Amino acid sequence: MKYCVLIIDGAAGWPLPDRGGKTCLELAHTPSLDAIAKEGVVGLVRTVPSGMEPSSACACMSVLGYDPKVYYRGRSAIEAKSMSIPINEGEVVFRCNLVAVRDGKMWSYSSSHISTEEAQALIAALNESIGNDKVHFYPGVSYRHICKIKGHEDILLATCTPPHDIPGKAIKEFLPYGPGSELLRELMARSEVVLRDHPINVARKSRDDIPATTIWLFWGSGKIPDMPAFKRTYGINAALTSGVDLLRGLAQMLGMEVLNIPGVTDGLDNDYAAQATGALEALEKCDMAVIHVEASDEAAHAGSIDDKIEAIQKVDKEIVSQIRSWDKDSLRVLIMPDHPTPIKIQTHTAEPVPFVLWGQRFAANGAKRFTEAEAQGTGVFIEEGYNIMGRLIK
Repeated sequence: MKYCVLIIDGAAGWPLPDRGGKTCLELAHTPSLDAIAKEGVVGLVRTVPSGMEPSSACACMSVLGYDPKVYYRGRSAIEAKSMSIPINEGEVVFRCNLVAVRDGKMWSYSSSHISTEEAQALIAALNESIGNDKVHFYPGVSYRHICKIKGHEDILLATCTPPHDIPGKAIKEFLPYGPGSELLRELMARSEVVLRDHPINVARKSRDDIPATTIWLFWGSGKIPDMPAFKRTYGINAALTSGVDLLRGLAQMLGMEVLNIPGVTDGLDNDYAAQATGALEALEKCDMAVIHVEASDEAAHAGSIDDKIEAIQKVDKEIVSQIRSWDKDSLRVLIMPDHPTPIKIQTHTAEPVPFVLWGQRFAANGAKRFTEAEAQGTGVFIEEGYNIMGRLIK
């Protein structure tokens, strides 16, 4: 038996009044997803436990079969793991976004998805100007980076807001506050001076691209959580492909193989077909392939209905179609978002998401499409999301 898990990040959402009251999943043309839904078990699952932040870290931990209430210790430590950044005693890490602020408001949480090459140059400049033996910046992918701080563990008590939660809002109301926040605000303010006239930003402005005007620090974490290996927990070997450090970090923590497939990104330019092909080829040597696609979530954060629909349709046409065509071994499949990302608010919510279990021993339960409403209509509901992995491989 082989297994495949497809996580369509942020694909679920709310009805859109200006699109006939339909969600993006309902608006998208998804013949392959709908065929699987008609043949499999469809329902709703709660991936974010009550009272916990609806982050992809928390939600994807549930999808992969681990209880966030037990293992979740913050997102930045997971990303640091994927980037091989050690976190020693007395050190903490924060996610460090390169963002754009205009007229005191959050203009772009990603500096218009700045390229990795441009971002690396800006991070190097930050290290040179404000980095020291206690503060160091580590370059990641596109706008996502890590800041490690030593000797100030109290800053983990600061209250921080993710920049993608405040599109178009005045940042003054959302700057870090509370114990330890002074250092975070100081670093953010000092970064503005470094970035203001940097050649990268001068060039971006000259071609009407959004510049990176400041760093934004949030999602602070201490030690990397100790999680039992996936094989030890579920008895099978797994490999994962993703365009983001978070999922790669989770995979490393669980002892999964991280697949480096050319063309895999976090945006609409992702090579969906290559990602699916590479993942399914990995099943020749492992038992499970996990495919994580970020594009739908990024589109929702940007407030683009059309881009989110396009991402979902590309997943259907270029990934789900390949999964349906698998003919080498018996295959059992789980497809689901990790959390909703409604276009209206452009950020995550903790509401349950639709799932479908398809393959050997999964009988149809009446769904006609893979949508939020169809999933709710089946009456199947999993309260503790981490149990869904056990249903897939039972």
